Amino acid sequence: MIDHKETKHGVRGDVNTPATVVLKDKEVQATGKYWTKSEKNQWAFGLFCGTAMLYASRTIMPMCVVTVSKEMDWDKTESGTVLSAFFWGYTMTQFLGGYLSDRIGGDVVLPIAACMWSLITFWTPQLAFLSNDKHTALYIVVLSRVMLGMCQGFHYPGMTSIISRKVHEQERSLTYSVVSTGSHVGTLLTGSFGSLLMENYGWEIPFYAIGMLGILWMLVARYFLIAQHRERYITVGAVSPLPGPATVKEHQTVPWITLLTKPAFWSLLVGHFCENNAFYILLSWLPTFFHENFPSAKGWVFNVVPWVVTIPSSVGSGWLADHMIRKGYAVTAVRKIMETIALCGTALFLVLISFTGSYHSALICMALAVSCCGFHNSGILVNPQDIAPRHAGAVFGIMNMAGAIPGFVGVYIAGHILETTKSWSAVFNQTAGVCMVGWIVFVVFGTGKQIV
Repeated sequence: MIDHKETKHGVRGDVNTPATVVLKDKEVQATGKYWTKSEKNQWAFGLFCGTAMLYASRTIMPMCVVTVSKEMDWDKTESGTVLSAFFWGYTMTQFLGGYLSDRIGGDVVLPIAACMWSLITFWTPQLAFLSNDKHTALYIVVLSRVMLGMCQGFHYPGMTSIISRKVHEQERSLTYSVVSTGSHVGTLLTGSFGSLLMENYGWEIPFYAIGMLGILWMLVARYFLIAQHRERYITVGAVSPLPGPATVKEHQTVPWITLLTKPAFWSLLVGHFCENNAFYILLSWLPTFFHENFPSAKGWVFNVVPWVVTIPSSVGSGWLADHMIRKGYAVTAVRKIMETIALCGTALFLVLISFTGSYHSALICMALAVSCCGFHNSGILVNPQDIAPRHAGAVFGIMNMAGAIPGFVGVYIAGHILETTKSWSAVFNQTAGVCMVGWIVFVVFGTGKQIV
C-alpha cells in the first residue's frame, strides 16, 4: 500500500519544500535544479570512473598483502593491522567530507581529495622501504594507509551530496547504483590488470600504475567535466550552480537532535555497519582465503570473478528499485526489499562457504556473496537521500563513518581469529551473524520517508 505522504511515483509531499511537485523537463532545465538527461549521463560516467579509481587504489594492498607480508616478514595479525589501518583514516573524514560538500559543493571537494589519495598510492612502495627496521617500516606503511583512508573518506559523501541535489528521486537509485558500480569495476581492474602486473613485474608496479590513473582521472574530471559545466551554468544564469554551493535555505543547520531521536536514522547506521562488515572482510581477506586453501588457483581468476558478477547485480538492483517506485511501490518497501537481498543473501552464502570442499564451489559461493552486496547500493546506501534530502552529504558522512568502523575492527578481528584458530569457518559464520542483526534492525525500524 502506498503511504499517504508518497505520490504514486514515490515523491513525497512536503509543504515546506516547493520542489515537491514533479517538474517537467523544460521547467527543470529553466530552474537548473536537476540535471538534464545528457548532463546526468556525463556526470554519472565521470563519477563512475572516479569511484572505479578510488577502489582500484584501495584494493591494491589486499591483493598484494600475501606477497608483501612475505617480503616484510609480517604475520597475520600484522597483515590485518596494515589492511585495517586504511579504515582508521576513512572514518575520520566522513562527516567532514559530507559537511564541506553540502556547503561548498562536491565538485570542489572531490578533485582535491583525488589528487591526495592518488599521490599516496603512487608513493606507497617507496614509503615501505624508507627503513630497514621491520617495525619502523610497518609503522610507516600503517601511517600511509591511514592517510590514504583520510583522503578517500571525502569521496562518497561528496558524491552523495551532488546526486541528492541534482538527480530526481525517481532516478536516484539507478544513478547511484551505476556510479557505485565503479567500486566493483575498480576492484576488478586491480584484480585483473593489477594481478598481471604484480606477477610479471613485482608488487610495487600496481601502486605506480593505479596512482597515475587516479591523477589522470582527477585532471580529466576537473578540466573537462566540472569546469565546463560550471561555466555553462554561470553563463545561462541558473538558480543553483552545478553542483556548487547550496542556496541559503539549503544551508540550514543539520537538525541532528531530531535525527538522533529517530529510530530510522539509527537503523541506517546499524544496517550499513553490518553490511560493510561483510563487504570489507571479503574485500580484504578474499585473496588470502584462496591463496591458503587453493594455492594452485590463478590469482587473476578469484580476484576477478566475484567482482564481475557483482556489476550486473548492482546496476540491476538500481533499475529494479526505480522501476518499483515508478510503479507505485512505497520507497520504504523498496529500500527494505533491496536490503533484505543484500544482507540475507550475503549471510546465506557466507555460511555455505564453510561446507564447500572444492575450489569451484567456494568460488561460486564467494561470488554470490559479493554479488548480493551489490543490492546494498539501492537499499541503505541511497537511503540518506530519502530521509534527509537537503542534508544528504552530512547524513551520509555520519552513516559511512559508522560503516567504516568494521573496516578496522572487523578486518583486524578476522586476522586475529585466523592467527589464533586457523579457522575460516569461524570468520565467515560470525560475519553472517552480524549481517542478520543488521537486516532485522533495518527491516523493523528503517524508512524511505523524509524525516528532516
